[in-house]
Amino acid sequence: MKDTLVRLSRKLSYVLRHDPASVGLTLDTQGWVRVDALLAAVRVAREDLDAVVATNDKQRFRIRVAPDGTAWIRASQGHSVPVDLGLEPADPPAELFHGTPRRNVTSIMAEGLRPGQRHHVHLSTDLTTARAVGRRRGDEVILRVDAAPLASTGALFYRSDNGVWLTAHVPPPYLTIL
Repeated sequence: MKDTLVRLSRKLSYVLRHDPASVGLTLDTQGWVRVDALLAAVRVAREDLDAVVATNDKQRFRIRVAPDGTAWIRASQGHSVPVDLGLEPADPPAELFHGTPRRNVTSIMAEGLRPGQRHHVHLSTDLTTARAVGRRRGDEVILRVDAAPLASTGALFYRSDNGVWLTAHVPPPYLTIL
């Protein structure tokens, strides 16, 4: 993605996940906002927005068109503001992965994976994605999550629109450092 689209993607992530009020927007209860309102608020062309949505390697955003023709957009997950994404619990694969900077490993292995400011812990189905996520903030460590055994204890898992697995907490016994 070109630098300008990367900057726009980061701005949209911030606005749609964490602070819509920073540009004068309010998300509906499921995290949606009208595309025309977003375009006016962040002063961007529809073509640039469409390019970000289409080329974002993590598919962070989803656009839907209502029956009346109105286009809406939301972030797929990662919100720190209250939203209900309407996701149904799903049976996870046997194992999932989480990438994190090395400096976080000691506390994670003591307390487990926690969502921090977000609604859920984010997990991936593949090592490549986990590495990329962990690498964003330093030397990465990959954790394997024994997801199916954790789910068998009653822990709920959800799969977001872009394939990221979400859960409330992963206790230490279900984590292995790879």
